Amino acid sequence: MPMYSTRTLSVAWEMWLHHSILVPYLNGLPYSDKPPLLLWLIQLGWAVAGVNDVWPRLLEVLLGAIELLLAWRLARNLFPQDTRIAHATAWILLAFTYGFLFGLQVMYEVLMADCVLAALLCLAPAVHGRAPHFGGFLLALGLGLLTKGPVVLLHAGVPWLLGPLWSEWARQNRRKWYLHGGICCVAACAVLMAWALPAAWIGGKSYQRMLLVHQTAGRVVDAFAHAHPFWWYLPLLPVLAFPFTLWPRVWVALLRWRLPLDPGARFLLAWLIPVLLGFSVISGKQAYYLLPEFAGMAMVMAVALARAEASGAVHSRWLSPWPLALLLAATGVALLGLDRLVARHALSDPLYPVMASHSPPFGVLYLLLALVLAVPRKGELYRVAGVGLVAAVAANGLFSLTLWPAYDFAPVSHLVAEAQRENRPVASFESNDGQYTFLGRLTRPVEQLHSTNALQQWSGEHANGLVIVYPKRLSEADHSQAIYVQPFRGISLAVWPAQALAKALPQEDL
Repeated sequence: MPMYSTRTLSVAWEMWLHHSILVPYLNGLPYSDKPPLLLWLIQLGWAVAGVNDVWPRLLEVLLGAIELLLAWRLARNLFPQDTRIAHATAWILLAFTYGFLFGLQVMYEVLMADCVLAALLCLAPAVHGRAPHFGGFLLALGLGLLTKGPVVLLHAGVPWLLGPLWSEWARQNRRKWYLHGGICCVAACAVLMAWALPAAWIGGKSYQRMLLVHQTAGRVVDAFAHAHPFWWYLPLLPVLAFPFTLWPRVWVALLRWRLPLDPGARFLLAWLIPVLLGFSVISGKQAYYLLPEFAGMAMVMAVALARAEASGAVHSRWLSPWPLALLLAATGVALLGLDRLVARHALSDPLYPVMASHSPPFGVLYLLLALVLAVPRKGELYRVAGVGLVAAVAANGLFSLTLWPAYDFAPVSHLVAEAQRENRPVASFESNDGQYTFLGRLTRPVEQLHSTNALQQWSGEHANGLVIVYPKRLSEADHSQAIYVQPFRGISLAVWPAQALAKALPQEDL
């Protein structure tokens, strides 16, 4: 999915192309946004099987499976008295719609979630009075730092700092807890610097500044990307917890959670609440920043449900997942009737006729899923999780069959690759996040032009060049003079001959 997966794969491809182990590259320049651990894992697979797009997909699935296992194991360690909590945690985590769909992307967050859960798993013995595994804590932090930089210290470091709040061992051994944990944090940072300093030396002064200063301090203080208000995550949490937010039993179980809290519950709260507050303070925000905390969210739900069930307080049928069943039924009816609405011109967006061509079977499926939830049966948690997972897979399937061409950069990437083989330079107007590089296996960067003046000048210097533009609406000139057009995320993409575009610029609004 552009721009996320395509950018990650393009960075890995350019590292492979440059034979660069230490310095990532994007569009021919050193890329400072992320450390290289995920990129190394991608290239490790390529070294065995050659460059392909199967291994990165498989790698993300394997990392997701590891996340489930680590979450299950962490829940077993925190709540050993009830094995149902660990099983429920894994099912809930698997069924989070956002987490599942995002886990299909070739991105850094799932690997970082693995590192965070591994680090917390090393601290977990202290919940029950045993010494933590500081060696494993160091290793997990070091790998996390090599995955996405210092942010891992917020995810995994805060529970360590608050150790005396949830651990009797930490309270009795404060000196050892903070001394050994502090040494682990410093040593893990040394692991990061063992890569960063040589990479900065090789990458040059601009890369040094971006890597060592801007990517951490800039995101925290200036929020040069993804800036949102303090409260932004709060209304987003129910969306991230879907489909379980439409299961009343979960809400009642959470509301009935009473004091005093056992050490395992205190561990979860010392992890989740400070991390959420920390990311809320940082003005740069994205939904997937909280992905490492999804396991903790799943664990909180699992604990609340187990304890409410043990107390016999949530057995009412009104607490069944009927809101989720209604939503699935409404979705099924809408998909079954989509072709009629399109035929009556009730829906004007051109995307709806495309969806209507494949929607009836999916409508039937969603109605069947609603029926599975509506019929009272045992194993309600597993039915909600299974239905939610199947619904997410079905939604992804419908998207792939109907809307995916508006996101698919493979055709234009192959066109760019062919132009480069013919020694025709290619530039992109405004948008260039590496979306063409890996898909086209490009060996030269696509130049980025930020203004119409730059575009005019470049077109004059490269008479046989091509320019990729993203018009909001396709004009007659786009259809008649562009050599390639396609829809893209509600707008369009067009590839023009450079000189033709230069002549059309005064009349065309890009």
